Amino acid sequence: MTTTAHPPAPSTAPSTAPSTAPSTAPSAAPTTARGDAARPGAGLWAELDDAFALAADGTTVSSAAKGAGARGTARSRPLLVSRRYLAYTIAGTDFERHTCLDVVVGDEVVRSDTGRGTDHPRPATFDLGPWLGREVRLVVRDGSGEQGWVTVGDVAFTDRPAGAAPAELYREALRPAFHFTARQWTMDRPDPVERQEGWLNDLNGLVVVDGEYHLFAQRWNKCWIHAVSTDLVHWTELPPAFFEEDLGAGVQSGTCVVDVDNTSGLGTADGEAPMVAFWSGADNLSQCVSYSLDRGRTWTHYDGNPIMLRGERDPMVFRDHRRDRWCMVLYAEQRYELHVSADLLRWEPVGDLGEGFECPDFFELPLEGTDETRWVLVRGDGHYSVGSFDGTSFAPETDELVVDGSFSLYATQSWDASTEGAPRRVQAAWMRGSVFPRMPFNQQVSVPCDLTLRPTAHGPRLHRTPVPELAALERRHHDVPARTLAPGEAWSASYGTGALRLRAEVDVADGGRLELDLCGRRVVVERDRIVVDGEEQPTLTPVRRLDVLLDVASIEVFANDGEASLTVYGLAGPPTLRATARGADVVVASAQVAELDPIWH
Repeated sequence: MTTTAHPPAPSTAPSTAPSTAPSTAPSAAPTTARGDAARPGAGLWAELDDAFALAADGTTVSSAAKGAGARGTARSRPLLVSRRYLAYTIAGTDFERHTCLDVVVGDEVVRSDTGRGTDHPRPATFDLGPWLGREVRLVVRDGSGEQGWVTVGDVAFTDRPAGAAPAELYREALRPAFHFTARQWTMDRPDPVERQEGWLNDLNGLVVVDGEYHLFAQRWNKCWIHAVSTDLVHWTELPPAFFEEDLGAGVQSGTCVVDVDNTSGLGTADGEAPMVAFWSGADNLSQCVSYSLDRGRTWTHYDGNPIMLRGERDPMVFRDHRRDRWCMVLYAEQRYELHVSADLLRWEPVGDLGEGFECPDFFELPLEGTDETRWVLVRGDGHYSVGSFDGTSFAPETDELVVDGSFSLYATQSWDASTEGAPRRVQAAWMRGSVFPRMPFNQQVSVPCDLTLRPTAHGPRLHRTPVPELAALERRHHDVPARTLAPGEAWSASYGTGALRLRAEVDVADGGRLELDLCGRRVVVERDRIVVDGEEQPTLTPVRRLDVLLDVASIEVFANDGEASLTVYGLAGPPTLRATARGADVVVASAQVAELDPIWH
């Protein structure tokens, strides 16, 4: 294990000083006002575990000099919030939830900060405006073992923040209008990175429970982010479902199922059907379970974890109704293993689905226009194969195919949104590489898309189209008159927002192309392919129909009702559209631009 060198500890009080003050210290203990600051009186820190020492100034606590592997907390007496801001200094490692200063109201952590990886005390403030006149406690935590430390001092209530106040949640300058992005719950930092609040990556465990869509996503092996929706468009983010149990233990990608018949025995006789989540530990060996008995609002790590010790990761679990058992697809050494179980807890390897790469998705779809079905195996990069499944093996009837070859479309997962007699599969993905400078969030999720399997002259092919529910965001429509653009001729228009949807029917002659400048993003439409900012995707038939979604930091282009698509990150420019014909005439038979409302309530 890598250890972190600790700086010299602050000068500590004499060894005769008690490590634990009486827990009955009155909440009304006095504060000392100095100018615009009010400092808590003596005895601020009521309880100190062995990991912490109190400095000679009587107000600074630090775990910098802790014994090897020591863990613990320093807890303040109750403090009455007398002014809007709580000022403090903090230094130490940057492990959220493990080496940090927390503000606790009741049993809830409402604000938190870390040392941000600095040896020198950094001045900062918490905005405690929502709790003015109420009591809070400060808790300094070091649960990092030998990996970290934290020092906190100079605590005072004040009327002045240490820096600019953050923007209102979901009204930040670069918050996408209709793409899901994560929030920060207790931290306040711009540009979060992997494992920090505000970051998201791989999608996990997309599942529908009683008409409620659950979206889980990675915070890079730290926890499972959790959001819910009733329409696949408007999302409410809930607190993370569950975290790693120890620093570095990990909760990697996986899946979630609803155990309707309580085959696992994790549910109760008269309670909700358990939601059971499967994930891999950071060791790429431990396959584990967490479960919820209240529709995903609270979660418990299964006492019997790990349920399986087998490399590598990304377990994808589904119900095999034909054989009345559960199946798990597990990524292992560039292949997908197949395991089966009767109870979700004990698994037996039975086969192999073939070559793969991370984050598998595997499902059955009807072949449109026939009474047949096929199975679709989707790899982490979105590449897929179509074939048959006999319960132990997958027999592909196509090569590895691509419907969207974008770099940004990664770790695709899907909801089984079927209703009785109406099968439906909805796909979403991590839009890898989506950066939002100076924002309190990082990365985004693609627009959910319906997946259909259609027969073509080349064999069965996946098509992906934006879910129809997205139309509810359309608030103002602008019809564009039909026209034929001669080579070099252009058409342009401006709009009141950069959240736009463009639908068009076009005919591009051989040797010609339609160049679109859409809010600063460049799209090229040729007769047999689409290109976005240099990324291209061929079509199976000549391009006739376009559906383009534009947001603050993305463009998604769908050709011929989902025959080909591109999902590309890029910060938007001014809300203008410009179309230019090159090389030959381009017929724009019809076009309409819709302005879109934001999804955030």
